[in-house]
Amino acid sequence: MKKRIIFLGCIMGIITLLSSCSSSQNLSMLQFNIWQEGSMIPGGFDAIADEIARLEPDFIMLSEVRNYHDTRFCDRIVNALKERGKTYYSFYSYDSGLLSKHPITDSSTIFPIQDDHGTIYKMKTTVGKQVCAVYTAHLDYLNDTYYEVRGYDGNNWHKMDAPLTDVPTILERNNLSLRDDAIRAFIKDAQKEIEEGNWIFLGGDFNEPSHLDWIETTKDSADHHGVVVPWPVTTLLHEAGFKDSYREK
Repeated sequence: MKKRIIFLGCIMGIITLLSSCSSSQNLSMLQFNIWQEGSMIPGGFDAIADEIARLEPDFIMLSEVRNYHDTRFCDRIVNALKERGKTYYSFYSYDSGLLSKHPITDSSTIFPIQDDHGTIYKMKTTVGKQVCAVYTAHLDYLNDTYYEVRGYDGNNWHKMDAPLTDVPTILERNNLSLRDDAIRAFIKDAQKEIEEGNWIFLGGDFNEPSHLDWIETTKDSADHHGVVVPWPVTTLLHEAGFKDSYREK
């Protein structure tokens, strides 16, 4: 049985792994934008550690890992969780990160950092007899054209004279980002894992809406200004056969 899952936003999800026998096992996952490692508010780092310890997810996909002051966030958070009686595994990364309750057997960079245009990393682990490939993504924050639909510049967030509502222009400007490049790199790598029978999980801050939220029935709500937009990141994932866990029961 093959499973393709995507996680959108900062959410906690539970997935049931089904084996060829009658047994099953739940896996829980947390996608967490940690807002510059929690440095933006007093006690932010401890709050991150406390929340992870409270939820105890199997996998955590992090965004905004910075390794400030020559530190290694992966080591700091693993040690903080150990102080709270929780054992997690990680590896060095920048911009996005991964934590796992299960020993990590391999890790790699799928989309490397390029002038702060986002990253994707992968780790592999085995749960029971099932190999899982878990990906974390923090995609390019620039050329965020959905801001422009709402009347704000997608690079500096200054107020525009008027919202951008021409869909071809919206997509043309949006494609100046590297978000679609990163997701294509993920899909290419994930396809190899799928061919080996491995389970795929992706969580991240995509810095782009879901195409499932910008449809005909929502075009006149939430400042969509009457437009229907097939946002590329989630459209590419959907076309590749991935499912949005937010909409899965």
